[in-house]
Amino acid sequence: MDGANHSVVSEFVFLGLSNSWEIQILLFFFSSVFYVSTLMGNLLIVLTVTCSPHLQSPMYFLLTNLSIIDLIFCSSTTPKMIYDLFRTRKAISFGGCITQVFFIHAIGGTEMVLLIAMAFDRYVAICKPLHYLTIMSPRICILLLVVSWIIGFIHSVTQLAFVIDLPFCGPNELDSFFCDLPRFIRLACIETYTLEFMVTANSGFISVFSFLILIMSYIFILVTVQKKTSGGLSKALSTLSAHVTVVVLFFGPLIFFYTWPFPTSHLDKFLAIFDAVVTPFLNPVIYTFRNKEMKVAMRRICMQFLNFNKII
Repeated sequence: MDGANHSVVSEFVFLGLSNSWEIQILLFFFSSVFYVSTLMGNLLIVLTVTCSPHLQSPMYFLLTNLSIIDLIFCSSTTPKMIYDLFRTRKAISFGGCITQVFFIHAIGGTEMVLLIAMAFDRYVAICKPLHYLTIMSPRICILLLVVSWIIGFIHSVTQLAFVIDLPFCGPNELDSFFCDLPRFIRLACIETYTLEFMVTANSGFISVFSFLILIMSYIFILVTVQKKTSGGLSKALSTLSAHVTVVVLFFGPLIFFYTWPFPTSHLDKFLAIFDAVVTPFLNPVIYTFRNKEMKVAMRRICMQFLNFNKII
């Protein structure tokens, strides 16, 4: 066969998360609440930073873009999952599946690089405060953002280049609620062991490498601060704790997906839900509730909105 043009499979069917009606209702409310909260929380961060003159700094510029990425990431899988919970046949077209894979890997790759950029921003702010605005200039911030998107796009296109022309002529059931690449590849009509290994190694290597860079950068920051002054260590720990929490929540499930050698379908699904639904919600919560400036600015925005409604 010569690729997707000769495939007889025009759609894929998700097996979903559970066949239990009670569990599906629970998942519906759980996913809906977290998805709406994620949308509202991240949109509030974008609105607050955009409308607050006191938050026009590189750190908040990067945080705003992280919120935008989280909005796109959770919207690439969660609405379809919620919609499918009450459908007997949970199907997605071949093109829709490929599109979902593209966005998952493009946004995931972009977020990895953006988190590294945010770690660099914290390094400059903590270790070189006098040169912060010079190093983290608007031009550099935009450059970091553009590089993040380019790397995410290249990562996603590279992954798809391996699978876009695979022939699919047999079973079309995916034991998941979205089009994850490893299960997608296994449905092809050819021997895919080598291809599975290449794709998994690609995503696994990028995830582990990015995670190690981030952890080492945080350790380097703490060691540098400790050498300069012991009093600044507690402040640095407080500042970095939010970043470390977000990094662990984001990379933990990804590293498990692509490096754990044994099949664990139920745990994979649980972590997939956590990564798609819970993590994008926790990111704004963690960054907001540990940041006094953000909390003050959000209260100000909310008060202005309430006063505006009273006038109307």
